[in-house]
Amino acid sequence: MIHQKSFFLLIVLLFTSLSYAQEDEEYLEFNDRKNVVHGVYLGLNTQFGEIEGEPTYQGGLKVAYVANQQFEVGFAGNFFYSVQDVFNSGRARDQDLIGAYGGLHLEPILFSKSIINLSFPLLIGAGAVGYVDDNFDDEDYELTEDDVDAIFVLEPGVSMLFNVSRYLQLEAGVKYRFSNKIDLDFSPVSRINGFSAGLGVKIGVFNMGRNRYKKSI
Repeated sequence: MIHQKSFFLLIVLLFTSLSYAQEDEEYLEFNDRKNVVHGVYLGLNTQFGEIEGEPTYQGGLKVAYVANQQFEVGFAGNFFYSVQDVFNSGRARDQDLIGAYGGLHLEPILFSKSIINLSFPLLIGAGAVGYVDDNFDDEDYELTEDDVDAIFVLEPGVSMLFNVSRYLQLEAGVKYRFSNKIDLDFSPVSRINGFSAGLGVKIGVFNMGRNRYKKSI
């Protein structure tokens, strides 16, 4: 009888010890989760700037992945219209400059845990530029290689990001566009370099996979 009680007590102690160890292990695993945050978004923006001192209007979009709220990588594309009023003697009319470019978007982010962040966006891309009649006539004419030229663009900037919610972010910033030389007939513009400033909105999920249950041990 005594041996049976001793055996039973040993089993109870062993079972209790295993249960405690299992609960402790689960607890440690629960609290050992890494608080890595991922995100994706679609961004739209509008900007006003200048090319050769003339007013330039610009719109763009971005699709990007956000790593731990500290770095963005994705694709950005921009379209611009610059009121140049360049007289084209070949067409006997004034023309304005238009263009589009897109490419790799990189953006390191500072103070990512705050409501307001500071970031440094950079676009590295390519596109095309040309002239269009400023009176928007419906007259059809064929474009030649002299009417359009390729451009390569490097566009760094500084932005303020405002975290409205988990799904919405607003941004305001300034950028400077560097480009290669362009070669267009009757064009006084040799590069599309210039400052621009504007506003944008990002819609997506900026903190997927966040650990909302992480607590200190």
